[in-house]
Amino acid sequence: MIVCIAEKPSVAREIANVLGAKSSHEGYIEGNGYQVTWTYGHLCTLKEPNDYQEMWKHWSLGSLPMIPQRFGIKLIEQDHIKKQFAIVEKLFQQADEIVNCGDAGQEGELIQRWVMQKAGAKCPVKRLWISSLTEEAIREGFTSLKDQKDYEPLYLAGLSRAIGDWLLGMNATRLYTIKYGDNSRSRKGGAGVLSIGRVQTPTLAMIVNRQKEIDNFKPEPYWVLSTLYRDTLFTATKGKFTTKEEGEEAFKEIQDKEFEITNVSKKSGTERPPQLFDLTTLQVECNKKFSYTAEMTLSLIQSLYEKKVTTYPRVDTQYLTDDIYKKCPQTLNGVYQVKFNGVAPYADLIRAIGGRPLKKSKKVFDKSKVTDHHAIIPTGVVPAGLSDMERNVYDLVARRFIAVFYPDCKFSTTTVEGKAGDVAFKTSGKEILEPGFRLCFVQNKEPQEPADDDKKKEEVEEKLLPTFVKGETGPHKPTLTEKMTTPPPYYTEATLLRAMETAGKFVDNEELRAAMKENGIGRPSSRANIIETLFKRHYIRRERKRIVATPTGMELIDLIHEELLKSPELTGIWEKKLRDIEHKTYDAGTFINELKQQITDIVNQVLADNTNRRLTLTDK
Repeated sequence: MIVCIAEKPSVAREIANVLGAKSSHEGYIEGNGYQVTWTYGHLCTLKEPNDYQEMWKHWSLGSLPMIPQRFGIKLIEQDHIKKQFAIVEKLFQQADEIVNCGDAGQEGELIQRWVMQKAGAKCPVKRLWISSLTEEAIREGFTSLKDQKDYEPLYLAGLSRAIGDWLLGMNATRLYTIKYGDNSRSRKGGAGVLSIGRVQTPTLAMIVNRQKEIDNFKPEPYWVLSTLYRDTLFTATKGKFTTKEEGEEAFKEIQDKEFEITNVSKKSGTERPPQLFDLTTLQVECNKKFSYTAEMTLSLIQSLYEKKVTTYPRVDTQYLTDDIYKKCPQTLNGVYQVKFNGVAPYADLIRAIGGRPLKKSKKVFDKSKVTDHHAIIPTGVVPAGLSDMERNVYDLVARRFIAVFYPDCKFSTTTVEGKAGDVAFKTSGKEILEPGFRLCFVQNKEPQEPADDDKKKEEVEEKLLPTFVKGETGPHKPTLTEKMTTPPPYYTEATLLRAMETAGKFVDNEELRAAMKENGIGRPSSRANIIETLFKRHYIRRERKRIVATPTGMELIDLIHEELLKSPELTGIWEKKLRDIEHKTYDAGTFINELKQQITDIVNQVLADNTNRRLTLTDK
């Protein structure tokens, strides 16, 4: 008998249906030579400190650092988990072969391997590796099962991550709680615990540092000289005047002078379609357009994946492999048939690119940029019964997918220069000549973001200018406007996700940002949970779309003097090493030994602190 184990009952049912297993039993489905069972996410977890040593049961500085000789796993203490594990264990012991059908990623590999280890499975194990839950994908996956040994590096990376999080989280949380916390509070899960995490704390540090920049910002006045000529606003090229007197002097100089056009230039340009979505980019877009939290977006795209209408969501690439290209016409045909409330929103868009070979761009199809999974795209299965929120997310994914097969947008930028007296002015406008891929988004009128005083408009305003001729002159209306310098904007979930992706570095360039992903902090699939944990710990709070550090969060970061615990760059280096373990270019044992030494050093540094520093704020 072949036993297949999936991560959820719903996924197990899909697999069982394809395999022809029809007979339902408690905890598994059987038939056609298969038994298909499931976990509920994690059934096992790393042992707790007191499982290793009795003295580690009690929170004391003398027991730190806690470094087990060998890490072990145990069942999670929940009745439904124990019950399901007993069923899985029995099936494994009678199996001729096991097929690991866990989610095709680091965490999915870890979940199932731990269950197999705990159950003492001895038979051969194969791995199902698929990017969607369509019947075609499952059938194809079962015809090309891999040996589990091929995924050993993936498991070692997941195991190293879990052990690293245990070592730092368990030790640093106890260390800081005992040394600097409020001893009158509970130290075991109560409000007095100072939670420290390998990714959580550097993320909080980024928010706190931004908060300090804003709080310490001293606004300064400046003056901008502009003038209205032929209903078009021109701005002085000198930029800001730092004193009112300087601005008024320039204003007087031009007040009675005619305005003259000194140069008109047009420059043609092209704009490529936006790249396909990875999880972080989708979370960013959903936060900007619909104010969905990162956690909410992950839940929605996971639901769409389980409904078979989009591909595997927990990905960090925006590319497709070359073999996907030949399947794209079939996928587009499925999207063509989609109807929401009786309207087919994508039919005209797909019809316009039909009847000829699809465009194939290296910005879309590049197997060197894909490791485990490709970008998030529709599967071609026609969705039904989607909620409004699911439909919003599906719409974003579908339109991006269609857009990559459209031509570039062609535009011209017109720059007009002028002068009044000796003061030079300039204005510019952008004219769309051929919309190209932009047609895919014309119908997609998403709700605008709520007004935010801190939001800076970065895009070139698309405005058509009147026809100007070099040498023409005429009257104008100058104005001198006083403005104030502004602090950096608060993080939103969208900008915080981007900052986590680039280890706190502000990077606007898409290609450079993609190159920095290897040193980002946290995995795409875990970042939402990290942010939510900070909210639950009351280290941060929401103010509309802003993310604001609480006094407790700020004080906690101020308490931590060890850069290793709060530096996004250093944490990014850890993430890079975990990726290297997965790609077999770094040793898992070396990574764990480095962390053990770092934890020992941190403990010694904190114990040597003779100050009487304490965290005074431990509530919201």
